[in-house]
Amino acid sequence: MRQMMIVLVEFYPSWLALPREERRNYASSLQEMINKYSSEISVRFFDAEALPGKDYTDFVVCETDDIKQYHFMWEEIRDSEPYTKGYMKIKDVIMGLENAFQSYETEALRMPAE
Repeated sequence: MRQMMIVLVEFYPSWLALPREERRNYASSLQEMINKYSSEISVRFFDAEALPGKDYTDFVVCETDDIKQYHFMWEEIRDSEPYTKGYMKIKDVIMGLENAFQSYETEALRMPAE
């Protein structure tokens, strides 16, 4: 079953205080980590700081059929320098299952698929 996670992230002023070149280097290393999981997880980044957002500056949309690989990717990100040095934090995760009600009906209730 396809799963979607919207990960709300906050980058702190300490991140913005870094020279842009250093931020790019960190971002590149994060992208390399994410690329290792690209066959299992679709990842898209969105900047939200200039738009209405209560407790986050950015969000990441992840889609996968393999929750374990999703978890491993975020464990690796949480071990990275941007996270461990306190430049960013995961604020919340919104998760959903695509068409879960249909799976329930066909698999658990044995109703015919539409």
